[in-house]
Amino acid sequence: MSSAPDFSKIPVAILCGGKGTRLKEETEFRPKPMVMVGDRPMIWHIMKTYAHYGFQNFMLCLGYKGQMIREYFFNYDWNHNDVLLELGEKKVTKLNNGHEENWKVWMVDTGQETMTGGRLKRLASYIDKMDSDILLGTYGDGVCNVDIAKLLDYHYSHGKLATMTTVRPASRFGELVIEDNLVTYFQEKPQTSTGWINGGYFVLHRKVLDLIQGDDTVFEAEPLKTLAALGELAVYKHDGFWQCMDTYRELELLNKLHHSGKAPWQVWK
Repeated sequence: MSSAPDFSKIPVAILCGGKGTRLKEETEFRPKPMVMVGDRPMIWHIMKTYAHYGFQNFMLCLGYKGQMIREYFFNYDWNHNDVLLELGEKKVTKLNNGHEENWKVWMVDTGQETMTGGRLKRLASYIDKMDSDILLGTYGDGVCNVDIAKLLDYHYSHGKLATMTTVRPASRFGELVIEDNLVTYFQEKPQTSTGWINGGYFVLHRKVLDLIQGDDTVFEAEPLKTLAALGELAVYKHDGFWQCMDTYRELELLNKLHHSGKAPWQVWK
């Protein structure tokens, strides 16, 4: 019987380079993964979810305003610990352990205009340095409460090259049932009963990167289509919470959930 994989050695790639034009109220000033949900940026919430299951190696595909993500993590200890700063000697001493994150954060410039597949491809040389045949990957603008340990178990069980987490997002509109010109049933923004969509939270064998031609490759186009045609793209259906942050209204929803103290994605609490 093979031993359980060491999650801390499996890289997690997060796509952070897009311009997020549909959320221009925020992304005019910062990259989308740095938009705040509560008192922490979206990227932190995503990483914290993975870390809850033991993942520690995060490869951030930087692009648009990537320097802001660099600065956030370069200053992470400074901003989340009590410190003693000795001005004359320019010496900084950490006084406590103000956070529990023991993450390795690979910040990789993947270009300003590079497509999603191209961004993943640019990680290849770094992934090759790690003792893992697989990588996990997701987008920098969506949170969910998928059990990542079960997702990984499922991936190993079917032996395919890739697993995509699929979700059924809440409808943007209320659902009506009408009989004889009377509303007989109403539900405000229910989860759609059909129409599974790509929710991110992928598990990919290293070989998947070989299907990506270069910077202009959209991961959701030819690579995923090729995997599907080969019968190598499995789906993991997640019926639980999932929410992207494409619009300001969706950002407001995430903040409302956070401030309620019952945010479904915050599995670490």
